Amino acid sequence: MGRLDGKVALVTGGASGLGKADCELFVAEGATVFVSDINEAAAQALVASLDGKAHAVKHDVGSEDDWKRVYAEIDALYGRLDILVNNAGIVVVADPEETTLDQYERVMKVMATSVFLGCKHGLPLLAKSRAGSIINMSSIASHIGYPPFFAYSAAKGAVRSMSKAIAIHCQDKGYPIRCNTLHPSSIETPMVQSAEGRAGHEQTVPEGVLPAGATGSPRDVANLILFLASDEARFLTGGEYIVDNGLSIRP
Repeated sequence: MGRLDGKVALVTGGASGLGKADCELFVAEGATVFVSDINEAAAQALVASLDGKAHAVKHDVGSEDDWKRVYAEIDALYGRLDILVNNAGIVVVADPEETTLDQYERVMKVMATSVFLGCKHGLPLLAKSRAGSIINMSSIASHIGYPPFFAYSAAKGAVRSMSKAIAIHCQDKGYPIRCNTLHPSSIETPMVQSAEGRAGHEQTVPEGVLPAGATGSPRDVANLILFLASDEARFLTGGEYIVDNGLSIRP
């Protein structure tokens, strides 16, 4: 307990799925968390369950104006940001020939442009921290060929590449900021349930070591995010961390 004592964090897409698990764990470890989500009611409901240690912010991550507003609010209240988790995402199930330009651009805006905007406008605030950490959510889809999630894979590939550039940029500028990416496979979240055609039907993830092909729990990802957000990970930047139960190394 207390691994994030006194830190201020922003988690996009924080009201459900992976983002919710991050917010819950961050608060449990002592951080004050801004729960950013397009669904303001869901963000407020989560905050209400976190004993006043969090703030709900309605946030369209594809809007530059929204990013500026959210950062201004954080700056006014705390004067700095210690942790940024770019987690918000959507998925369109369509292969390269089926994907429309509108679908492609929408997915890129929510999951790649948002990371660019979040980092671009967040660096000055993160630089006020003594130990800033950016964790950008990519996916195992950025490592393997997966035609049904074509636009999703493209966006996550962009996140993977730009995060490395951000990590080196921060070092070269002398900013006390690290930047890393996570690359999960299938995790039991509402987005995955919807993509698999079982929206609203959650599967129970068993305890212990999981067999090949199993779906993971949001906490399996949040535990690693917690480490990367903490000062324990001070020597880690520009890294990409695969959370896939061995999927990507299977023949």
